[in-house]
Amino acid sequence: MTTASVLHKETEAAIASRPLAHIIKSDEEAIAVAHQVAAHIAKEAAVRDAERRLPRAELDYFSQSGLWGITVPKEYGGAFVSNSTLAEVIAIVAEADPSIGQIPQNHLYMVEGLRLDGTEWQKKFFFDLVLQGVRFGNAFSEIGTRTVNDVKTRLTPTEGGYLLSGKKFYSSGALLADWVPVVAKDENDNTVVAFVQKGSKGLTIIDDWSSFGQRTTASGTTVLENIFVPSEYVLPHHLAFDRPTPMGPIAQIIQAGVDTGIARAALRDTLHFVRNHTRPWIDTDLEHGYEDPLTLKDIGDIQIRVHATDALLKRAGEFIDAAQKNPNEDTVAAASIAVAEAKVLSTETALLAGSKLFELAGTRSTLGEYNLDRHWRNARTHTLHDPVRWKYYAVGNYVLNKVNPPRHPWI
Repeated sequence: MTTASVLHKETEAAIASRPLAHIIKSDEEAIAVAHQVAAHIAKEAAVRDAERRLPRAELDYFSQSGLWGITVPKEYGGAFVSNSTLAEVIAIVAEADPSIGQIPQNHLYMVEGLRLDGTEWQKKFFFDLVLQGVRFGNAFSEIGTRTVNDVKTRLTPTEGGYLLSGKKFYSSGALLADWVPVVAKDENDNTVVAFVQKGSKGLTIIDDWSSFGQRTTASGTTVLENIFVPSEYVLPHHLAFDRPTPMGPIAQIIQAGVDTGIARAALRDTLHFVRNHTRPWIDTDLEHGYEDPLTLKDIGDIQIRVHATDALLKRAGEFIDAAQKNPNEDTVAAASIAVAEAKVLSTETALLAGSKLFELAGTRSTLGEYNLDRHWRNARTHTLHDPVRWKYYAVGNYVLNKVNPPRHPWI
């Protein structure tokens, strides 16, 4: 079975319409390319947010840069960069535009899922597509269920494969993807992922994402109506959590990378505004607002928190690397806890920096022409993905009672 013989025309057309993706060979190159991408996509980030304009051209530039393939294993042609590098790449891109930084989150998640539990055919087939610049979206979460982990979407056996039916929300990136991995339950009630090509009969993706933050992730509704899925396109995803693997920590460190980028962006714009526009308070005889000692104190506090977040993010990546090399109950639990710590601080720092921006910059900073509220809006929206109050609980229970955290994508 060859790539050309199994791709839908719409998928082939999407691949052909974009330049062949660059293949990144090292961690150092990944960081350098991330800075190039960030400089390119930052130019109209505020305008895209204000207009809810989807980043179609920008996403093409991003995926064809090779950054969406950096976690493909070396034996399949990828760089298999460290997880610290992965998190830093996401943070660099998210500082420029966190909506674009979030979009490859589930793509990268599925690359790891394939590495862990894909058949040899699936690895060769899908990793080759990824290195060509093909993008996976997602149709994972549903609304109206008891918890985020409950799934009503079903995969039913039929001749030659399966029929897939259900309805999803929070489908970040699906509208702009080439393939849509779908979380479903199979006939044995096991959690699986069905890879659905764009253009498949019965697949409808609706651009109805109306959140006040992360406005251009296209995280709307996906409708699945009796879609035929070949058996080769089904991944037994439950296996990644039936045993100790770094699947959950990798999902979470990408989330923390997005929040770290938002925190950096909010601090960056605070420094620029205070330096160039903010006036001193009337109870001082200072000439410039940037000389205000109380402002300087708060700026220092935020900078320290951003640097601490950077350090915890890098540390968490190192723990995941260890878990990938030697996955067991201890290494995976340690990785989950390390990422939880990074997730707590990245969440709280992004929210604080997004709010303090206005307090330190002053009333003028709230004007619509600057659109500086996007930093707090983006932080508040993205950090709702998994509540940090449960991260505190997991860390406390681990260090005090030696209780390992649960295994799922949210820890």
